[in-house]
Amino acid sequence: MTAQTILPANSVVDSGYNVENSLRFNSGSSDELTRTFVTATSRKIFTLSFWLKRTVLGAAMSTFFGDTAGSNNADQNAFYFNANNAFVFGGWNNNFFTTTRLFRDTNAWYHFVIAVDTTQGTASNRIKLYVNGTAQSYTSGNGFPAEDADLGITKSGNHSWFGNDGQSGRSNGYLAEAVLIDGTALAPTSFGEFDEDSGIWKPKDDLADDLTFGNNGFYLQFKQSGTSQNSSGLGADTSGEDHHFAVANLTAVDQSTDTCTNNFATWNPLINSNGAITEGNLKYTTSNGSSNYGYRNTTIGVNKGKWYVEIKYTSSSVQAMVGIRSRLATAVVHYLGYYADDYGFYIDGSIFQANTDRGDLGASWGNDDIVGIYLDLDNNKLYFSKNGTLYTATGYDITAAASTTTGNYFFSATEWNSSGNGAFELNAGNPVSALANAAITDDNGYGAFEYSPNITGDSAAKKFYALNTKNLAEFG
Repeated sequence: MTAQTILPANSVVDSGYNVENSLRFNSGSSDELTRTFVTATSRKIFTLSFWLKRTVLGAAMSTFFGDTAGSNNADQNAFYFNANNAFVFGGWNNNFFTTTRLFRDTNAWYHFVIAVDTTQGTASNRIKLYVNGTAQSYTSGNGFPAEDADLGITKSGNHSWFGNDGQSGRSNGYLAEAVLIDGTALAPTSFGEFDEDSGIWKPKDDLADDLTFGNNGFYLQFKQSGTSQNSSGLGADTSGEDHHFAVANLTAVDQSTDTCTNNFATWNPLINSNGAITEGNLKYTTSNGSSNYGYRNTTIGVNKGKWYVEIKYTSSSVQAMVGIRSRLATAVVHYLGYYADDYGFYIDGSIFQANTDRGDLGASWGNDDIVGIYLDLDNNKLYFSKNGTLYTATGYDITAAASTTTGNYFFSATEWNSSGNGAFELNAGNPVSALANAAITDDNGYGAFEYSPNITGDSAAKKFYALNTKNLAEFG
């Protein structure tokens, strides 16, 4: 796959059902949802469905896990990604399957459906896997479950986890529309459908009305923001069965509007290996060597329209820069603003482009300041603000996107020299930290910003928008 994602307008469809929320998991925070199962409708037959956006590759990552008090035993079952980025359905000392397909797109939402029925006489019919509505090929590992085998995933007394395998395989990424059906093996069309115009796989509405969930079944939509194990918590079951999950280390800020029906930009982990990206790929902490400058671009590139992001700087380093970049290189030996199609806003208030200091825009910015970046590709203008105050109302002239290296601009953050270190929190409408003020949306009602995404002045207001696929479909 390519290192950057440039999403066309038709990359999102109006599904008729818009998923409002996902839940963002961060392994460093030991985030998890847990529940202890009761007597199963069936330990032989079940369906697990969920939408997932990955943020970390090349490491084992649990998705859903069932075990007795976290111990290793024959009733342990797990759904997880291995270090090769394949998806695995496994058990204690036994993997039922490992996909031949690898899942390496950190800007994509995937829909997984795993239908299990061990009463089937044909071994290969006992487990069926679908991704985005399409049956997947996989290797059978140590063999399919025996006919009429009882599995541990719905066993009474077993603990079930989202975000943890009970031991060390923590999750990173976004989870939405998580469903367990206890007692029925369903096709993916019970949860989603192909759009008749675009052919894009999309989620279905009214699952709580249309499905029978069984004794241990649930439907997690992450609509609530509390931390208690009840109908007001992040782990609230909206199936009507009241099978709520306990919440650990997840708070309201982890309730995200980045979903399978409206995908938001994040920092791209496939660009530059320097530093760490955490918190749903929204927090980038540089760790520079002697030759390469740490930097990251957003996953989504744009070539028209008006776009707004906020970048909060959370370090005492004096080498920080934020701005826009067109280049796709995976390792860069120059700062942001070195190239002709880079525009870097340095921490002292200067703006750099084509390896030249183009002048001081005003006051410096620093630790815990929020820099607003307004990118107007309809008029080829770039604006910056500090904690909601615009530096200049006239903006800065930039090269048209069509004349740049890639034909697109990406929001970017970097360090001036190869020894500087800093931390940058990206908010393209999907904040990683709690906002100090009441959340402000764009004029389409998307995003949650600290400050207004619009520029006002003597003339009519210029309206800028959160960087997500709903807005791209309209303006991009």
